Amino acid sequence: MKATKESIAIANHIDTFLNVYMPSQKTKSAYTLKSYNEAMSLYLGFLETEKGIHAGNLSGNCFSSDNIEEWLVWLMKTRSNSPETCNTRLSSLRAFVKYLGKKDVSYLRLTLSASQIDRRKTISKKVTGMSKDAIQALLAAPDATTKAGRRDIALMVTLYSTAARINELLSLKIEHLHLDAKKPYVILIGKGDKIRTLHLLPKAVAHLRAYVTDFHGADPQSDSFVFYSRNIGPSGKMSQNAVNKQLRKHAHVAKVNCRDVPGDVHAHKLRHAKASHWLEDGMNIVQISFLLGHEKLQTTMIYLDISTEQKAQALATLEDENDKSAPKKWKASGQSLASLCGVRPLKP
Repeated sequence: MKATKESIAIANHIDTFLNVYMPSQKTKSAYTLKSYNEAMSLYLGFLETEKGIHAGNLSGNCFSSDNIEEWLVWLMKTRSNSPETCNTRLSSLRAFVKYLGKKDVSYLRLTLSASQIDRRKTISKKVTGMSKDAIQALLAAPDATTKAGRRDIALMVTLYSTAARINELLSLKIEHLHLDAKKPYVILIGKGDKIRTLHLLPKAVAHLRAYVTDFHGADPQSDSFVFYSRNIGPSGKMSQNAVNKQLRKHAHVAKVNCRDVPGDVHAHKLRHAKASHWLEDGMNIVQISFLLGHEKLQTTMIYLDISTEQKAQALATLEDENDKSAPKKWKASGQSLASLCGVRPLKP
């Protein structure tokens, strides 16, 4: 059926939201952008397969709260999505409906109704870190006599010593390393393009120097990715899957010498472990929050693998010494709908 004027307008809004507005105004993260695209693909696939929506009847009403609620149920029952995944999809779709309301005032009602949809109930999952012994065993696992082994050591030492997010580490370019400074440091570009500077300890500096010489030569290009893809070269960053694959391989070796090493090691565990070790070493919770790049202190409190008593002690560093009794602070025709909107078709 031929596309209507309204369906074409909405399709244009979807395309602009995904390919112009989000990358220019909200995020440059390829993984975040992919998540928004997947959410829209799933929603349009749901409308087409379950609600009979096509190019001839796509309208603003398709984004009603009733349809979104049904979609969430469909995601859980038909797609076997977890509540956490459903909530992520819901956030992405809400962002589009909000954008739609800003572009056309007649759709503002949809923005309000979408904001009232309850998130799916989830069970809090405790983030488990790694002991210092486990970290030492993991860092000792790669074969330092091989080029790949030296790369993995440099990557893990840098990841652990900075507590960087995996995408922050893989986005590092040569120009972000300042190894010759009086106090060597690295510049990390975090979520929302927020920049933070972290000093490097001598061990990390030594491994990075050796790595850069091994993999970038004596005159590295400033815009080259520090940890790059073997297939693409210095102009393409190493993938997260490749990093986690190497971590699991080394964890298998390290577990022989230290049973504390978990079998499901991934990059985020090293970040979490470093944060907890900072706290164990007496670092102020505010400093830890800054180093992790958290916007809110409460995020850090939830994030750390610490007891309620430790949380109380950590927050005590922020309180007036004379007020220890203060209460605690946490209690088109023939076209599919996806094709019309320029979105990847839903896979069965």
